[in-house]
Order: sequence, then structure tokens, then C-alpha cells
Amino acid sequence: MEPGNLFCFGLGYTAGRLARTLAADGWSVAGTCRSAEQAAHLSEQGFRMHLFDGTSRPAAAEAWFDGVTHVLVSVPPGPDGDPVAEHFGAAVAGLSSLAWLGYLSTTGVYGNTDGQWVDETAQLKPDVPRSARRVAAEQAWQDLAGGRGLPLHIFRLPGIYGPGRSTLDQVRAGKARRIVKPGHKFSRIHVDDIGRALRASMARPNPGAIYNVCDDEPAAPADVTAFACGLVGADPPPPIPFDEAAKTMSPMGLSFWLDNRRVRNDRIKEELGVELAYPSFREGLTAIFQSERE
Repeated sequence: MEPGNLFCFGLGYTAGRLARTLAADGWSVAGTCRSAEQAAHLSEQGFRMHLFDGTSRPAAAEAWFDGVTHVLVSVPPGPDGDPVAEHFGAAVAGLSSLAWLGYLSTTGVYGNTDGQWVDETAQLKPDVPRSARRVAAEQAWQDLAGGRGLPLHIFRLPGIYGPGRSTLDQVRAGKARRIVKPGHKFSRIHVDDIGRALRASMARPNPGAIYNVCDDEPAAPADVTAFACGLVGADPPPPIPFDEAAKTMSPMGLSFWLDNRRVRNDRIKEELGVELAYPSFREGLTAIFQSERE
């Protein structure tokens, strides 16, 4: 894949990991963030940064997209809709150089399936407000793409972990809990495997495609916690029945336990040729632990 010019709306943890790998291969990378401090930090890494707080379009934004070939949207929607589609949809649609447009969504759009497997053809049944907002945001981008012929690709992500943001950090901080809810499993994805899927899509665009980007093994959170404890040499915390743990959970934390589903990832393998470096939490956490020791 020849180097291009990537613009990221929301150059945060996930987009930032992708941006660094692309920049190392000669890509030009620019993006938005919400704070001047973060913008300065990312600018020091060679990225052209712009401030966007999600509420209004800066006056100088017209010049942001000169020569942009690839656009990635990782800004979450708010109660009033998708801020990027609202403030920049027309600008993105007007890019004559655009070869690829990616939108990062969530597997939460499928809602609860009581542990049944879902793929990209499953009906969308969001059962919490933030997932319903994602469905609406997906539709907003699909409507824009359909009307303007944009090369849109939607990527539905489960729980994201990686260096600095994993159960290892929770264990070391003494915040890990081993909550037990029989039959309940979550899908996950290592942040660098997201980057692999995005790069594969950029190299093989298929406008209109939707991809689940998750690992091969949905797992119970208690198993992940126990494995992380084993890596760092800590005693696993005592198991806590879910009904007991739920009494002290925040509404946000509790909402993550409402959905029980297993997500298939066949499409990224069959259509994009993605080979996951971390097919389960075991490979992912082990790699993070080893890199920290090195």
C-alpha cells in the first residue's frame, strides 16, 4: 500500500496507535483532539493537530483537508447526533482525493443475544442509549455515503485493550475484581489488531462494507482477571457473584453487563486477509506484560 494522507477525527488511543504505524511507513497524518495540551503532545510526535470540541466547526477548518486521501472517524456521537457528520460531513463529501473513509462503531449495536453468536448481518437491537446513538451515527454516515458516493467502511469494535489500558493495569492498581456471572462472556480486541484490520481495509477498499473487529475467543471477565494475576504474580481477588457486585456498580458499569453476546470475526479474515496477532486475551496480555518487562 502506497503512503497516503490520513486525517483522524479524534486522534486518541486507538487512532493514535494506527497513526504511528502509518507515519513510520511514510504517511502524512493529521487529526483533531479536544485539548490544547493533547494537541501539543501529538504535534511533537509529528502529527498536524487541530482543536475540535464537538460543538462547533472552527473557522479555519476548510484548509484542514488539503490532499487528504483517507479519513478515520473515531469521535463518539452525543445525545444530539454525530458531531463529525454534522459539522464536517459536507467537507468530507467534497474531497475529490478521498480513497477511503472509516467509521469506528461498537458491537453494542447488536444488543443482548443471551450469549448467541452474531455476525455483521445480525439485526441491530441496541438496548442502552449510547449504543442507540451509535446506530443513528452509522445510519447518518451511510446516508451521506449513499447520497455522495463516499467510500465508507464501518468497523464495529468490542472492548478495547492494549498497552497502558488492560487488566494488568487494574491488577497492579489493586482495582481488579473477579466478578462471576455464569454463561456471560465479552468479546475483546487488542488495539494493534484494530490497526491491522484498518490497514487491511485501506489496502483493499470495499465501500459499504461493515466489519466486526474482535478476537477469536469471547471470554468471561473473571477468567481474564485470573490470567492477568498469574502474569504479574498476584493472588487473584476472591470471586464475587454478579448480583452482589452489581449493588456497588455505577450505572455505566452496570450497563456493560446488560449485554451478553459472542461476536464473529470471519469477515475480516475472509475478505481482508487479516491474521490476528492476538487471537485471545492470553496472547494479548502476555505480549503487553513481556513488552513492559523489556
